[in-house]
Amino acid sequence: MSKVLLVVQREYLARVKKKSFLLATILTPLIFPTIMGVFLWIAVGEEKGEALRIIEVVDENNLFFLESRDQYAFSFSNSSPEEAKMQVQSGDRYGFLYIPKINLEKPTGIVYYGSSNPSMSFVSSLESGLKRRVEELRMQEAGIDPKVLEAYRTVVNIQAITLDNSGEEKLTDATVNYGIGFFTGILIYIFIFVYGNQIMQGVIEEKSSRIIEILVSSIKPFDLMLGKIIGIGAVGLTQFLIWIVLISGISSVVLGYFGLQMPQQTAMEMANPEMMELVNGNDDLSSILAVIMQINFSKIALTFVFYFIGGYLLYGSFFAAIGAAVDSPSDAQQFVLPITIPLLIAYFGLFAFVLVDPASNISFWLSIVPFTSPIAMMGRASYGVPFFDLALSMSLLILGFLMTTWVAAKIYKIGILMHGSKVTYKTLWKWIRLG
Repeated sequence: MSKVLLVVQREYLARVKKKSFLLATILTPLIFPTIMGVFLWIAVGEEKGEALRIIEVVDENNLFFLESRDQYAFSFSNSSPEEAKMQVQSGDRYGFLYIPKINLEKPTGIVYYGSSNPSMSFVSSLESGLKRRVEELRMQEAGIDPKVLEAYRTVVNIQAITLDNSGEEKLTDATVNYGIGFFTGILIYIFIFVYGNQIMQGVIEEKSSRIIEILVSSIKPFDLMLGKIIGIGAVGLTQFLIWIVLISGISSVVLGYFGLQMPQQTAMEMANPEMMELVNGNDDLSSILAVIMQINFSKIALTFVFYFIGGYLLYGSFFAAIGAAVDSPSDAQQFVLPITIPLLIAYFGLFAFVLVDPASNISFWLSIVPFTSPIAMMGRASYGVPFFDLALSMSLLILGFLMTTWVAAKIYKIGILMHGSKVTYKTLWKWIRLG
C-alpha cells in the first residue's frame, strides 16, 4: 500500500507543479464568463447598430396586419408579387411576405421570400402573428368578440409538492431539479473524458520512454496502475475544488457589483421579516427560493462525490489498460471507441429520458447499469430517488469498478512490457486469459 501512495504522490505532485496546471486552474473559471460576455456584447452591439429590416407584405385579402418589432418593420402596399420580389432582389426590401386569398378554416399558401435564409425565431414570429389574426377573424365571423375572450384568458400555475413516507411535504420545481441534474451529470461526463485521457496519455508516454520497465522492477503493475489512476484523479478533484472557490468568489463580486446576491445569502436573509415581505410580493421569486431552501444539498453533494469518484475509477482503469496496450495515441483510437459508447449513451439518455421522466423504466436502468449510472443517476438524484434504487446503483457501481479494474489489470500487466507488436481485440482477450 505504501508503494501505491508513493505513485499517487508522484503523479499528483508532477502535475500540480506544472505551469499548465496553474494556468488552466486559474483561467478556466474566467474563460466561459468572458466568452459569454463577449457574445452578449456583440449581440447587443449588433442589435443597436443594425439597420431596420423592412418586410414588404402583399395581402390579397386586405385582412392582415403585422406589428413591427425589434429591427423588423412591415410595409403594406398594393404592389404585385413580382414587384415585391424585384424589391427584394434590388435590396430595397429585406424580405417579402405573400398572403394569397385563403380559407380561414384552412389557411395555406402563405410564402415568405428573402435574400437570405430566415432565422427560426423570425419564421416562428411570423407564424404566431398570422395565427393570432386568423383566430380573431374566425371569432368575428362566429359573432364572438375577441376582446371578451381575451378578458377571460388566465394563467394557471401548479405548485408541485412531494410527499415522503412519513407524510412530510416538500416544495419542488422541475426547472430547478433539471438544472441541478444537468449540471452535475455533464460535469461527471467531462471529468471522465478529460482525466481518463490524461491517464492514457501518461501511460503511453512512460511506456514509449521505457520508464515503465524501471518502475515495474520495484512495484507491481497493478499497484502502479492504481496509483496512477488515484493520483490523476486527485489532481482533478483539486482543480475542481479550486474552481468552485474561484467561481463562487467571482460570482459574489459580479453580483455585488450589480447590487445582487448569491442564492445562499438571500436564503439566509429570509429570516428577516422585511425580506420575507418583499419576497412574498414576487410570486416567482418566492416560489424558487422556497424550493431552493428545501433541497437537500448535502445528500446531492454526497451522491455527486460518490458517482464523481466511482465513475472516474471505473473508466480510468480502462483508459490505463488501453494506454498500456498500445505504443502511440493513434493506435489507441480503435480501443477508445467501445468505452466511449456507454458514456455517450448516458449523455444522450440524460437529456432524452432521465431529466424528462426520471421515474421511467429506461431512466431506472440507465441509473443502475454501472457504465451509465455515474451520469444518469445524478439526473434522477436531483428529483429525488428511492433509497433502494440508490443503494442498488451504488453497489453495482462498486462491483463494476472491481470487475473492470481486475480486467484492466490483466491487460496492463502484460501490455506495458509489449513493444512493436500490433494489438487487436483478439490479443487483448488473450492477455485477459493469461494475466
